Amino acid sequence: MIIVLTAVTVFLVIRFCVTLFNFISKPKLTKTFRRYNELVSILIPARNEGDNILPLLESIKEQDYDNYEVIILDDGSSDNTFALASAFAKDDKRFRVIAGEPLPKDWLGKNFACHQLSEQASGEFLLFVDADQKLKKGLINSSIYRMKVFRLAVLSLFADQRMHTLGERLVVPLLNYILLTLLPLRLVSMTKWPAFSAASGQFMMFDATIYRRNQWHEEVKKDINEDVEIMKLLKSKGYKGDVLLANGFLECRMYTSYFDGLQGLSKNLLVEFGYSVIGLLVYLILIFFGYSILFMLPSYELLGVVVFLVVGMRFMVSSMSNQNILLNFLLHPLQMITIVLVSILSIHKYMTKSIQWKGRKILQ
Repeated sequence: MIIVLTAVTVFLVIRFCVTLFNFISKPKLTKTFRRYNELVSILIPARNEGDNILPLLESIKEQDYDNYEVIILDDGSSDNTFALASAFAKDDKRFRVIAGEPLPKDWLGKNFACHQLSEQASGEFLLFVDADQKLKKGLINSSIYRMKVFRLAVLSLFADQRMHTLGERLVVPLLNYILLTLLPLRLVSMTKWPAFSAASGQFMMFDATIYRRNQWHEEVKKDINEDVEIMKLLKSKGYKGDVLLANGFLECRMYTSYFDGLQGLSKNLLVEFGYSVIGLLVYLILIFFGYSILFMLPSYELLGVVVFLVVGMRFMVSSMSNQNILLNFLLHPLQMITIVLVSILSIHKYMTKSIQWKGRKILQ
């Protein structure tokens, strides 16, 4: 019992320190007033995104940046994505829609869509954006500034998450809670170690010259977690990448219900642990069942320390993520139960080889 208590306590303290480092170092995109005019290719892979595509395109049109082209690739949608995007593109020559080619057997869908988009692009920067995003004014200028000043091969942003239902609030905050308590984001750009890698495929801006030289999406064509794998590969080749919180420049409503959130998060959770079922189970024991053991401590002083560390992490993560702090406090126990459910579902999908997304099987 003493060994278990020690392990749980040490892990809790480490996670608190990582969170504190992120909170103090503020890994956020900042606004610049410098103006740029390089051609930016905004590349949007879209599959059954009829509910999301128009708000994204409208948000691009409202950007305070003029020199861009937008290419939307319809990846075999069965809804009205292609028709909506095509109608929108008729009114602005900077927008165009293309139909994706049939998916080859040795590619995953999104990776192949992004690869096709890159072949159509002519910009000095390639900006891959998911169809459920909304861009805010200043995003493109501020991103280019970051790319140039720090000589980046890629900049990736974690969008602010918008949640409208209780179900979403039980799932979506877990994304940043896991990320910001386990990984010091500043170390992604400060170190050359591929182990310190993170990225969000929802927003990835590439130096086009370096991208075309390396064909990043082709390099990771079979990887579910293609964004992180690109960051690892890029760093292993001596290039520099950075990942930041969007800080109000980019927002997204990732899921619309508890069930959708469970399905979506379970698709990637085990991937984050290198497909190690044991590693994921150990993590669960330390953060969920470990809390239960700690709360049985006979010393009120030690119990107070545990509560302080847990509450401190939730406060810092919620603040950095622009999320409702009080709601995350109140929902924390249910969110921890949700982590367990997501983990069970993720392990089941992996063991039965039944991971699917957008109607496609993505793990053979």
